[in-house]
Amino acid sequence: MLLARALRSAAAASLRPALRQPPRRSLLSSSAPRGLLPPPGAAPPLARSLWQLGGGWRTALLRPRRGSAGGVSCGCGGLHTEGDKAFAQFLTDEIKEERKIQKHKSLPKVSGGWELEVHGTEAKLVRKIAGEKITVTFNINNSIPPSAEDEPQEGQKPDEQEPELTSTPNFVVEVIKDDTKQTLVLDCHYPEDELGHEGEEESDIFTIREVSFQPTGEADWKDTNYTLNTDSLDWALYDHLMDFLADRGVDNTFADELIELSTALEHQEYIKFLEDLKSFVKCQ
Repeated sequence: MLLARALRSAAAASLRPALRQPPRRSLLSSSAPRGLLPPPGAAPPLARSLWQLGGGWRTALLRPRRGSAGGVSCGCGGLHTEGDKAFAQFLTDEIKEERKIQKHKSLPKVSGGWELEVHGTEAKLVRKIAGEKITVTFNINNSIPPSAEDEPQEGQKPDEQEPELTSTPNFVVEVIKDDTKQTLVLDCHYPEDELGHEGEEESDIFTIREVSFQPTGEADWKDTNYTLNTDSLDWALYDHLMDFLADRGVDNTFADELIELSTALEHQEYIKFLEDLKSFVKCQ
């Protein structure tokens, strides 16, 4: 009996080191950035840093752990997190900056007696002349072309390289005569290779892409009506179509002013979007 108990005690003592718990890793382990490690011999800090509390670069104050609410309701029935608060503050600053660079507090007018109608992101210019009604319709959505990422020139700062955002929407010209039941429709756009060539007097900054007749007064156009694509059009016929538009006030001057109007409207709608987004995120 005594011999067996001694053997069991010796066996238990030999197994005890293998069952010990591994030592806990320090919060300031090698996985932390070198700049956050205390110098050798320094006294331990009295309180944890924000990085230690959050376990990474984004602290727990800015981004809650996944799966947790991360915030409380203020009584309105919605959830409001610290991330929402930071988001709303960012939008507040962004709106202030956008208002600083806003060129037009009100939409600019187009010369030539055009009347402007705006419905959200869609705008319509209307002009009546000698028994004809000319309307130009455009939408600012997706009207800003992607900016070319050119390398900064020597001696220029990076912030000076940011190009001014310009809205160049496609636009549709409708010419309606009082004594006809058909409307001549011309689909126009701004080709990228023509923009910025102000010194070339003979160059048109917009082009006609398609031409068709549509029933007057009908909201939905018929796909069964013949549509003329100008890619394979005779140049003489194309020039006459451009002159036809110019005689009715749709020329390079009009196209330039339409860009200015569209850019102002796009910027105005962008600021309104930021304000709506802020109201959606922020507790009201």
